[in-house]
Amino acid sequence: MVTYAEPMATSDPSNDPAAERVAAEALSGIFLSDEGLADPKPFFKQLRNARPIYSSPIGVVLSRFEDCRHLLRDNRFGNGTRQPGSDLAGPEAVAYRREMLKRRADEPRSMLFLDPPDHTRQRSLVSRAFTPRRIAELRPAIATLLDESLDEVAEAGGGDLMQLVAQPFPVSVISHMLGVPSADWPRIRELVHDASMSLEPTANVEELTAAEAASIQMSSYFTELLAERRRRPTDDLISALVEAREQDDRLDDGEILAVASLLFGAGAETTTNLIGNGMNALFTHPEQMANLRTEPDLVSSAIEEMLRFDSPVQIDGRSCLEPADAFGRSFQPGDRVIALLGAANHDPEVFEDPGNFDIRRPNPSIMSFASGIHYCLGANLARVEGEEFFSALFRRFSSIEPAGERIYRRRTVLRGLAECPISVTAV
Repeated sequence: MVTYAEPMATSDPSNDPAAERVAAEALSGIFLSDEGLADPKPFFKQLRNARPIYSSPIGVVLSRFEDCRHLLRDNRFGNGTRQPGSDLAGPEAVAYRREMLKRRADEPRSMLFLDPPDHTRQRSLVSRAFTPRRIAELRPAIATLLDESLDEVAEAGGGDLMQLVAQPFPVSVISHMLGVPSADWPRIRELVHDASMSLEPTANVEELTAAEAASIQMSSYFTELLAERRRRPTDDLISALVEAREQDDRLDDGEILAVASLLFGAGAETTTNLIGNGMNALFTHPEQMANLRTEPDLVSSAIEEMLRFDSPVQIDGRSCLEPADAFGRSFQPGDRVIALLGAANHDPEVFEDPGNFDIRRPNPSIMSFASGIHYCLGANLARVEGEEFFSALFRRFSSIEPAGERIYRRRTVLRGLAECPISVTAV
């Protein structure tokens, strides 16, 4: 059990109706406005200043770094309780989520939606594939897969970075790890994109229907692949998961399927967003792009700043598992608490001048990969993919320029670009 220290309290929300109104407007801006889609940071600041701990209709919302970290490390709050979500997308979407949860109630869940001891058991069996040593061993394969994507960019003199590199490259890396045949990578990429929409609190019925259909198709695909690997094991992660043991324990087939789907959803989408968001940050701060080009050793620091400045995952949430007093509130089982990771990464109490994008920033801990027992298993992999991408980009191209409008997807949790047109000149 994680030792819990009470985080900072805040004043009673009822004491200041004006602040309550400002907080409500800020939260609406984050989730429902075009301005929040383009850049949620001003709304994060507005909410943090008005109500850093905000009792909202969708749950208690946290926007300070220390509060978010405390929540994610407090085992009185977890992910194992399935709920239909908030009404941000309307009652029809909530009703659909409720029915979807009933239909899929008996399906095995990945560690992302488990609490201890089930979470501990599953993570211990999977984590050996993501040790720093194993990820370092993957670097040559990652570089080769990346070069294949960048070859298309070089040949065309540019194009949409998202379509040509940011979307296919991370999927190819996870597919390579799991042993998915390369001919199936485009199909898997589309399924991952659609399935991940279920994580968005603003998803409507049409989007949720597509997400559920994609999840079912992914499960069917990996069921066939798993059967094939049981017959003929190879040197890939699916085969390794079949053989994984921990004190005479192993994952059953349903758990392996859940893990495979999680790795694609969490691993591919987040790295796609890191590449696109990082590229956008460099384009809007050309002096930092110049610094990275002239000082390639800054790439690791640059990746940390990209993750902080415009995090690929902006929001995380927990449900109360037992009666608890925290954040100046009393919680009952089932109560929701939401950590705004993007806001935490711009907390001026932790980051000096947080609105400034600086690839030389001395980086303390960032909140982009969450914290506690659900800290992102693929954090090392995402960092390595980011380092390889931006290093190769400046190594292969003497100029990289924006070639059109950069457009963000209509997503709040998994924040990333839909389009990033560029023009390049090969070295």
